[in-house]
Amino acid sequence: MNNILILKSSILADNSQTNKLVDHAIEKLQGHTIVVRDLAKDPLPHFDATAAVAVRGEPKTEEEKQLLALSDELVSELKNADTLIIGTPMYNLHIPTQLKSYFDFIARPRVTFQYTANGPEGLLKGKKAVILCAFGGLYDEENLVTQYMKAILGFVGITDVQFVYAKGIGFGPEAIEKALQSAKVKINDILTAL
Repeated sequence: MNNILILKSSILADNSQTNKLVDHAIEKLQGHTIVVRDLAKDPLPHFDATAAVAVRGEPKTEEEKQLLALSDELVSELKNADTLIIGTPMYNLHIPTQLKSYFDFIARPRVTFQYTANGPEGLLKGKKAVILCAFGGLYDEENLVTQYMKAILGFVGITDVQFVYAKGIGFGPEAIEKALQSAKVKINDILTAL
């Protein structure tokens, strides 16, 4: 049995293709311990100067202490997970802002990464990540969503990353159905190996 952390980030709730893929994955993961965090339904605070002081400095105010406690909770969930499953649509060529805030709160020096003479080193090694993506267009795998997700996960030490794409969903209902079916087959293959 694995500990699975699942992140949803689409703002479209039940109309979201990535949420449909995440829900399909959850159905296939029965028997595992699952924590689901919906970053659109329960958004994190915007990562501002107060949040930066809270997670990277010495929190003094009550607000800073609360933001540090939130960051600690997010990091704890991530550290406890064997596998991370993230649903991310492409919004204006990139990930949703809700997901970006998540990474801002968990990317913490000396907690999830550290600087060394050879550059940054991720401290969350030995974990797997499965990224479920939905794109309106037919983007290749060198798009900004894929590049960013590989970079930020690698930054914190998660380098075993697999991607599942539902591409071309902007072309209408038939394209959506075809893309979802293809993606679900790949999800089934990946999750069988967990």
